[in-house]
Amino acid sequence: MQSVKRGVVLMNLGSPDSTEVKDVRKYLNEFLMDKRVIESPYLLRLFLVKAIITPFRASQSAEAYKSIWTKDGSPLIVLTNQLQSALKEETNDAVAVAMRYGTPSPKQAFEELAKKYPDLEEVIVFPLYPHYAMSSYETAVLYAQEAYKKGGYRFKLTTIEPFYNEDWYINALADSIKPYLQEDYDQILFSYHSIPEKHIELGDVTGKHCLKADNCCSVDSVAHAKCYRHQCFVTTKLVVEKLGIPEGKYAQSFQSRLGRAEWLKPYTAKRLEELPGEGVKKILVVCPAFVSDCLETLEEMGIEGKESFLHSGGTSFTLIPCMNVHPSWVKAVANIVS
Repeated sequence: MQSVKRGVVLMNLGSPDSTEVKDVRKYLNEFLMDKRVIESPYLLRLFLVKAIITPFRASQSAEAYKSIWTKDGSPLIVLTNQLQSALKEETNDAVAVAMRYGTPSPKQAFEELAKKYPDLEEVIVFPLYPHYAMSSYETAVLYAQEAYKKGGYRFKLTTIEPFYNEDWYINALADSIKPYLQEDYDQILFSYHSIPEKHIELGDVTGKHCLKADNCCSVDSVAHAKCYRHQCFVTTKLVVEKLGIPEGKYAQSFQSRLGRAEWLKPYTAKRLEELPGEGVKKILVVCPAFVSDCLETLEEMGIEGKESFLHSGGTSFTLIPCMNVHPSWVKAVANIVS
């Protein structure tokens, strides 16, 4: 058998093991107790999560998961596994899958690779998050690095940087969107996962740039290396230019807000209610922060968002699927890793 020297770990968010309330509760507890998701002091976070948020959200989230669950399980897990299989066809590297929350964990992925390929010299962790955020990319990387240090593995560990402006990603995203532009539409809405404004401020290494001015994202700054908001704007700009979408035919917003704190605006949910009254009756929605379809795309946008838009007077709502295993995306992953 040919000796394999390099491995790749595709790392995604994760999912409950099932749609049972107990499994959803377990998943939510792990997710929300992450200090990079809710940055409150431990005891306050413990109270908020265990006494307030999870008891009320577990059953509600379980119903939401049931609406998108497939015969093979969670869409996010299924699609990440499909990406793993597709990537194996594009590269000679060993490929494993890990999740930030739930299973399989980075430790399980590392153990799998080390056992199957004892000659591995390097393992590349590929966080499937195009943009830098402490609650997604950063926590995934640190979690993987912690598992690596504890495991004492012989191989070197390398991490892929955020790829929000990487040509391969932009081209793949544009390829996945392009067929839908043949439809009659008034606007294409780029809806990104939102994060608290406080996270943006915490990531500002200068301490005086992010959110300090309306145009902060368009003014060059070293803060942009960890500014999720800036990176989302860049992705939208590059894709719009690539596809030749004219001014006035696209907009950007942020979804999935949790709690009462100020999150990045404008809020997608609110815009979907307002747009029909502004003359936008036919809309396309794409979610570039997600490379795999999941609860936030399929249920929050595809079901709740669609219902809200149509109820508010819209006549056509099309959710553009995530890149998932689009051939251009599979090639992009292979090239970014290379």
